[in-house]
Amino acid sequence: MNINVTEFKARRQKLIASMSEGIAIIPTAPEAIRNRDSHYPYRFDSYFYYLTGFKEPESVVLLVAGDNPKSILFCRDKDIEREIWDGFRFGADAARETFGFDEAYSINELDTIVLKLLANQPKLYCSLGENTSWDARVMGWMNTLRAQARSGVSAPDNISDVRKLMDEMRLFKSPFEIDLMRQSANIAASAHNRAMQYVGSNFTRPNMMEYEIEAEFLHEFYRKGAQAPAYTSIVASGANACTLHYNANNAKLNNGDLLLIDAGCELEGYASDITRTFPVNGKFTPVQKDVYELVLAAQAAAISQVKPQSHWNAPHEAALDVLVQGFIDMKLCKGSKDAVLESGDYRQFYMHRTGHWLGLDVHDAGEYKESKSKDKLDNWRMLEPNMTLTVEPGCYIRPADNVPEAFWNIGIRIEDDVLVTHNGCEVLTKNAVKTVADIEAIMANR
Repeated sequence: MNINVTEFKARRQKLIASMSEGIAIIPTAPEAIRNRDSHYPYRFDSYFYYLTGFKEPESVVLLVAGDNPKSILFCRDKDIEREIWDGFRFGADAARETFGFDEAYSINELDTIVLKLLANQPKLYCSLGENTSWDARVMGWMNTLRAQARSGVSAPDNISDVRKLMDEMRLFKSPFEIDLMRQSANIAASAHNRAMQYVGSNFTRPNMMEYEIEAEFLHEFYRKGAQAPAYTSIVASGANACTLHYNANNAKLNNGDLLLIDAGCELEGYASDITRTFPVNGKFTPVQKDVYELVLAAQAAAISQVKPQSHWNAPHEAALDVLVQGFIDMKLCKGSKDAVLESGDYRQFYMHRTGHWLGLDVHDAGEYKESKSKDKLDNWRMLEPNMTLTVEPGCYIRPADNVPEAFWNIGIRIEDDVLVTHNGCEVLTKNAVKTVADIEAIMANR
């Protein structure tokens, strides 16, 4: 990794300034056992990484605000013997220099140093409630200090969730972050295009398996430098596409079915999140094409509302307006548009929201509503430049008595990653083909 020390130092300084006083303590994620003595692939905590750029487990960052502000990293010791088995470790001295910390110490010194720094502080910022062992450790520090009250030592009388301050910071992406997200989006887009070409190639068989397509995604992710999938990929053919979080990925692809793929990658911590839907045999049926183009039109309407001074829910409302009218035109819903919206009948076919924040987490940090608004029923926050979000309308038509059989088991979602700009928006994932003509063309290239 090409470490941008200036970027991470600026984030720490900004958080310290927003604290004004007290200290913040943020641990990284613990390693997790998969089974017996095997671990899951390690993934750092997003809040910790956002402040440090440091990827090793068993690490904690401590920030001191006030008259003598400073940042301190606690990490594993340099240990050549363990490096033979587990790989490179920075150690405190190299980590301090490489990542731009004021101080760095062995993780084994955490308790001793924290107690010294936490004593008589007015405020503690931490993230309680995610890890019970960490919660217990923090409470242990607090109780140790409280027990010294007769010696004139006090514990912080105010504990605040540091994530609330950081969520607002993480919501606005820097040029450094936007560049990484563009790269992640391009890798994921190339994987989606590869999947369409793979399914449409000469060696495609009607009984091909969903997991074979998933393997093509993993191939492209790693080939282009991504470190991991950003989430468990959804490769859903036929009726499986009508299950929103389907991830078994073990069914056969049938001629005439649609294939919905929701998959993205992670590059230096930053996620991409794309969904495309296309015909297994390379050609949409008339009914599939009608439904697909309805969802595509809904997405276009939603993306047109991603701009400064649109509120968060405006893209969803725009997509829903198009979808509901389409459901009525296709006779999937009955009545006027207002009546269908008021009754919620459309939820039989479209039951989720149209997007979410995107960044270090697939469902990234940040509030969707303005907490200071007087109107709690309609207090969506306004979109601003450098926010990043997904736009992902869909249509899922399960067999039902009130649904014509020609529509049964059509599941379609189209999702792109979008950056709010000063003049409108930029679709980061625009390189993933999505029009009917482009999909059929790329699949015809055999």
